[in-house]
Amino acid sequence: MLQNQAEEIYIKASDEYKRLCEKKLNLVMARGVPSAEQLDLALGVLEALHARTEFHNSDGNDSRSYGVWNGIPEMRKIFSDMTGVPMELIVLGNNSSLQLMFDCVSMGFSHGFGGCEPWCRQGKVKFLCPSPGYDRHFAITEYFGIEMIAIPMMNSGPDMDMIEKLVEADESIKGCWCVPKYSNPTGITYSDEVVKRFANLKPAAKDFKIIWDNAYCVHTLRETDIKLLSLYDECLKTGKEDMTLIFASTSKISFPGAGVSAVGTGPKTHEEIKKRFCTETIGSDKLNQLRHVLFLHDINGVRALMQGHRKIIEPKFRLIIDMLNERVGGLDIAEWNDPQGGYFINLNVMKGTAKRVVELCKKAGVVLTDAGATYPYGNDPDDTNIRIAPTFPPIEELKQAAEVLCVAIKLAAAEKLLDKAA
Repeated sequence: MLQNQAEEIYIKASDEYKRLCEKKLNLVMARGVPSAEQLDLALGVLEALHARTEFHNSDGNDSRSYGVWNGIPEMRKIFSDMTGVPMELIVLGNNSSLQLMFDCVSMGFSHGFGGCEPWCRQGKVKFLCPSPGYDRHFAITEYFGIEMIAIPMMNSGPDMDMIEKLVEADESIKGCWCVPKYSNPTGITYSDEVVKRFANLKPAAKDFKIIWDNAYCVHTLRETDIKLLSLYDECLKTGKEDMTLIFASTSKISFPGAGVSAVGTGPKTHEEIKKRFCTETIGSDKLNQLRHVLFLHDINGVRALMQGHRKIIEPKFRLIIDMLNERVGGLDIAEWNDPQGGYFINLNVMKGTAKRVVELCKKAGVVLTDAGATYPYGNDPDDTNIRIAPTFPPIEELKQAAEVLCVAIKLAAAEKLLDKAA
């Protein structure tokens, strides 16, 4: 937007904004939540055990009873195919992979990894946080008082020059958060080179962990999925498979509130996790694992189900992208990605206006993720990034929300250029 355009756009956007506020909308586009239509795709999970009389898995264990600390083998095989970690090194949890991540960070903090002192006894410890990134990752490290270092995201993944330099020089850096495929919120899939550079890291800390949250490993928005190079296979080549903690879940495949989660790692770290988990629980929900196996069958069943998800949510992404192109494109006040997968659109508005855009949307009845949430400590230094989550609202509501968003972007930019107080 040129300075001489700002006054005209300000007047038009102000009038349009007042009109939208009069509608008294109540729309939420804050988090990546599946719609009811998506959840209906997995209702067969609930019917899978109906009238069933046989509950033994392939190892002969009765899924109704105690035992099988790491989860039933059939479900571990599905996650092995999803993550690239051998099934014998997969551990299953209940519905939340975030809880497994919290538990692993807690384990490092209280007991340590690889025979090293617990992090709580090592003084100040740090994590690397590719940003913009996942706010709940940052919340975990903040909860434990771990210092967070923001790492810029490039088109191929995080800035590996910076990561290598920091990790190899600073023994207090204990981990790096990663969402390697269809990243939250940028939609980037790490390039082969980036994955190989992670596998070839030479950390100063012997207890350094790559926390590889592969939450969107099967969540394509296109006919053809992008392939992510296997971090585990690359770490096998460098002898550093125990440097990995690789997570996934069925949260956005079946039911977020009643799914299955998983963590995979190298054999030494697996034994450390086993010691903790076998103390913590006799086993996670095996009946839920069994009904998922009966419904999904295998990785091909997962992929077929995800094509059903794609058909529901891809039009929603297309609507947002098209409206941004039509109503904001060419004004040079915002840029956004057109993701090939995942759950988010990454929107960068004019520097210094993200908080104002979110505020304007909220006043007009549209709730977005807080500006700054995608950075450690909620601090976006440029006040520019907003995460858009299109999946949950029905298409008509989404259209109204997108209309409010586009007007808010223009109004906030015009205010900034004209130096008008909000």
